[in-house]
Amino acid sequence: MSATMKLGAFLMPTGHHVAAWRHPQAAADAGMNVDHMIALAQTAERGLFDLVFFEDAAGVREARVEIASQTARSLGFEPVSLLSALAARTRTIGLVATASSSYNEPYALARAFATLDLVSGGRAGWNLVTSASEIEAANFGAQGLRAHRDRYARADEFAAVVARLWSPGNRSGTIDHVGESFSVRQGLGIPASPQGAPVLVQAGSSDVGRDLAARTADIVFVATQTFDAAKAFYDDVKARVVRAGRKPDQLKIMPGVSPVVGRTRDEAQSKFDALQALIPDEVGLALLASYLSTDALEGLPLDGPMPDLKANEGMQSRQQLVIDQSRREGLSIRQVAQHFAGARGHWRLIGTAADIADELEAWFVGAACDGFNVMPAWFPGELDDFVDLVIPELQRRGLFRTRYEGGTLRANLGLEVPA
Repeated sequence: MSATMKLGAFLMPTGHHVAAWRHPQAAADAGMNVDHMIALAQTAERGLFDLVFFEDAAGVREARVEIASQTARSLGFEPVSLLSALAARTRTIGLVATASSSYNEPYALARAFATLDLVSGGRAGWNLVTSASEIEAANFGAQGLRAHRDRYARADEFAAVVARLWSPGNRSGTIDHVGESFSVRQGLGIPASPQGAPVLVQAGSSDVGRDLAARTADIVFVATQTFDAAKAFYDDVKARVVRAGRKPDQLKIMPGVSPVVGRTRDEAQSKFDALQALIPDEVGLALLASYLSTDALEGLPLDGPMPDLKANEGMQSRQQLVIDQSRREGLSIRQVAQHFAGARGHWRLIGTAADIADELEAWFVGAACDGFNVMPAWFPGELDDFVDLVIPELQRRGLFRTRYEGGTLRANLGLEVPA
């Protein structure tokens, strides 16, 4: 476990709540407003966050246009390009973007992130994902979505090639890689940044995803909703890290958490209830069906129980998380959809700064995580409140830094420069 908790700020244009775009103080053009995104990154840096993080999908997320227009999830910059702008307007905070191993080539991706790493002074990170959407597959000429195991086999080779391209000995030479999915001959011709190589982030929680992370990743983002689930994941992945010949602290595990903070508990609950009231039923249901990669919910009574779902090639760990929660809490389809819309299956906290700090401390001190990927419900308000209210409380308890330890992302995460 890290000496103090690590924090990522998971930035989205209007916020993580599906109805954030309807908040009266949300920016209508947030997804295409670079000044808005720069301001969010600067707020996170003021709060001494380790990094800002951007997800991505190579396609409009919802197949139905009328739903896509009500979620504000399909309008947004390509994240690596956006981070180049943020690099010029921030000084220390890490800059992490998602790029899929399914629809990229390792040489081009390694070159783009190595460039970002160099121009930012050693602050770049790559979130490796294996795309799980039929919508994305259709944009790249693929014959449907690759099988889950095939996606991870490609990702395994992809990550290995990128690691070789980023290694100091191969920067100007040749690597002569010939594998099942890729052939790459030359090095990048780009010198290393002060942190040596970009930080590698992963978010897969399936068995093959955990193995890949244990061998290659510096950070794992995960969706867990209870301490026991977080602890089990933490212990399992750390054990896999050791079996892979690495030290446990070489991998930081950071569950997602979506806080709504108020100066009183009533204020916090009122803020959350106001957002929940803005969710149209069809939008919540469509978001849930999209993440579960299923059409089995269509036509079912919303106040009835969640059905048993057939296994598919989508986001398998997220599917199981949602099903387990519905069974554990006896939730109807409508209730599952409304809960999921608030944080997309991640841990949700509502309360005062002390309440939220209590929960974060319990997970951190209990060795269930190394920190958290913070997912504010709406921007900029909830990020402002977390920085102004929760960060000082964590600092008062000695759980979070009062200044940056170094000038690179690896230095602040406590990670070694790659040999």
